[in-house]
Amino acid sequence: MITPRTPTTMPKPLGSHRPMHGSTTSILGGDTAISGNISATADLHIEGRVEGDITCTALIQGEGSEVVGAITAESARIAGHVDGSVTAREVVILKSARIRGDIVYDALTIEQGAQLDGRLTPRTGQAQSITRSGESLEQRLVLAAPAQKSEED
Repeated sequence: MITPRTPTTMPKPLGSHRPMHGSTTSILGGDTAISGNISATADLHIEGRVEGDITCTALIQGEGSEVVGAITAESARIAGHVDGSVTAREVVILKSARIRGDIVYDALTIEQGAQLDGRLTPRTGQAQSITRSGESLEQRLVLAAPAQKSEED
């Protein structure tokens, strides 16, 4: 006679790991479409489509994703399409990104090849920002470019 075994412990869900800085990460897969605003105390990783405003601690947007709405976060890494404003202390715009909207930032990195149709506005009149590690984060703009070949190459 065969009897089913009952596990003594339940397996942990895939999304239950905690990033090093102590918060959780919520993932919206590529087959997910959300219509409505998202407000999260967790970090967000978006691969699908969101029509609505997003407020979170840290946003990672995948290449094939689309956000139609305003993004507000401590840090934002944009690789997909955004039709709306982005406001974050640290913004990284990857070469695959296509943004139509204004960017408000303390620190900004734009990879060569990214497309941006909007205004870039550094935050002003605020106290000096501090990173999670406690380091000073002064306002800066970094434009990424291909590495220069040395004469030895």
